[in-house]
Amino acid sequence: MSEFERREFPSADGLTLVGDTGGPEGAPLVLLMHGGGQTRHSWSGAMRALVSAGYRVVNLDARGHGESSWSKAKAYRIDDRIKDVHAVVDGCGVPFALVGASMGGLTSIHAVGQGLSPAALVLVDIVPDMEPAGVERIVSFMNAHHGGFASLNEAADAVAAYYPERPRPKDPRGLMKNLRLRDDGRLYWHWDPVMFGVEDPKQFRDPLAKSTRRLGERGDVPVLVVRGKLSDIVSDASIASFREKVPHAEAVDVSEAGHMVAGDKNDIFNAAVIDFLARHVPAGAA
Repeated sequence: MSEFERREFPSADGLTLVGDTGGPEGAPLVLLMHGGGQTRHSWSGAMRALVSAGYRVVNLDARGHGESSWSKAKAYRIDDRIKDVHAVVDGCGVPFALVGASMGGLTSIHAVGQGLSPAALVLVDIVPDMEPAGVERIVSFMNAHHGGFASLNEAADAVAAYYPERPRPKDPRGLMKNLRLRDDGRLYWHWDPVMFGVEDPKQFRDPLAKSTRRLGERGDVPVLVVRGKLSDIVSDASIASFREKVPHAEAVDVSEAGHMVAGDKNDIFNAAVIDFLARHVPAGAA
């Protein structure tokens, strides 16, 4: 039996979002939002640490991912994902923080740009000025296996080739949290493949720049960027550019970690995030 409660959140357009919840009722809320192609299970260690630190946590499967609904209308644009943030935090009655990795981080920037007021914002290995080569590598991986896998080991081979810096697990069964077994007997990633053709990154470049400028004007929203030092998505130049636009942003590097920071160096990541939250939205703040 899970140590956390599985909960469903209805989104504005009728989709059902699934998340794990835990921590004391009435404590400040931390909403965890994973990256594209991941599920809420990528935050398992972070969720346990945050709950232990006294926070109320919602660890959400994004629309089209994990157990959350797939959109028949292909509603996977950034504005659709912002509605899902509101589905969780609106009316929560306590200070809330957003912790977003990659896709979840970009969604958070846009949400603040459109007027959402979190007590704190943590961006996990993501800033608007991403390195094009790293972005292309991610997109290529996510578009490379629409035909599925014949076995769990085949899926593990694909992950190992994509992420050679990360030790390959001796037991690949943990990957099943990110896979679905379909009627044809093959394993498929646990996300809706149509989402990656819905919104061209060029379409939201200007809106993202506008949201970033607004975030830079929001000194009342503390911002932390946690970067994997080995990341090919966020570089020194990326961080410098972001801090020019958002001068009040803090930045922390996690050595020996890549884009999957929380999974690579979980203890270091957790400590950095909890220290930041404790300064800006302490667990007893509610």
